[in-house]
Amino acid sequence: MRNAERGMRNGGSTLARQFRIPHFTFPILLVASAVSCSSPEPAKYQSVSAQEMVIIPRGATYYQALDSLEAHGLIAHRDWFSLYARIRGLPSSLKSGIYTFDKDESWSSIVSTLKKGRGMEARFTVTEGMMGFEVAERASSWLGVRKDSFLVAMRDTALERELGIKPYPAGVEGYMYPTTYVVPMRMRARDLVKLMVHEFIARWQPEWDARCNELHMTRHEIVTLASIIEAEVRYRPDRPYVSAVYHNRLKRGMALQADPTILYAHGRRLHRVWERQLQIQSPYNTYLHPDLPPGPITQPSDSSIIAALYPAPIGYLYFVAQPDGKHIFSATYNDHLAAIRRVRSKRQ
Repeated sequence: MRNAERGMRNGGSTLARQFRIPHFTFPILLVASAVSCSSPEPAKYQSVSAQEMVIIPRGATYYQALDSLEAHGLIAHRDWFSLYARIRGLPSSLKSGIYTFDKDESWSSIVSTLKKGRGMEARFTVTEGMMGFEVAERASSWLGVRKDSFLVAMRDTALERELGIKPYPAGVEGYMYPTTYVVPMRMRARDLVKLMVHEFIARWQPEWDARCNELHMTRHEIVTLASIIEAEVRYRPDRPYVSAVYHNRLKRGMALQADPTILYAHGRRLHRVWERQLQIQSPYNTYLHPDLPPGPITQPSDSSIIAALYPAPIGYLYFVAQPDGKHIFSATYNDHLAAIRRVRSKRQ
């Protein structure tokens, strides 16, 4: 909404599972001896990779952890490992996290690591409102992850299906939860993307799905709308009002005319959106297409998701940003033009 009709901005072996220590009648020390002597842990595994990255998501069960270790070829004898791990108390002290294990890592080391939750770690922060390419750039500079590998992982349709996200061209854009992560320095791009999407899924509230149904919108549509609100509104108290404007315009078949979608279509941050840039042919151009774009354009905060789900009960159709980041809202086009003039006068 700029000038005439704009102003939207100025700006988640049965045998092994039945195997329980109480089934034994021998003293616990004898059992431990049997594990260490009769069935020694395997020495080496043949593998093209020297290390394996194992992700234990928050809330994962002991058996899910075993599944992951087994899938990565770290335990050749699951039943014996499970018994050994139980003796060491792993089921009650399993720590979620991301772990890097050598292919020949000893059982003792694996169990100790999963109990302590330690690792070669670095902090990685995804800021609210970051676009996918910006997350890729930060992963490259902070963690040494190749930018192109990260962007490929973002658009990995097999990973999207695995995570329960409907595949679309921009991949998991919008679903990489903005927060600070503690991750291994040598983390693979795919594992990093997977971790952030797991965090998004863990943070999503069940009542939000119910609210999506009330609005007759999908989760994907809400995340898309929230991502635009995130990019558009610096002053958080205004987010429910901006959300209301967008909802009202969508109901009326009006174009959203959201400048951040133009930035996304161009694939870079622009200091200002000029008239000629509004003509870019892209499904993300909300000046040309009177609907939501195909998917999110940023990683939205909970605040923006809540605003998208619960718009203010007002009939506004227009808004314009003031120099301090707050907005003037209008119900009519003429009032909107007057608001634009007031904002321009403040900037002179």
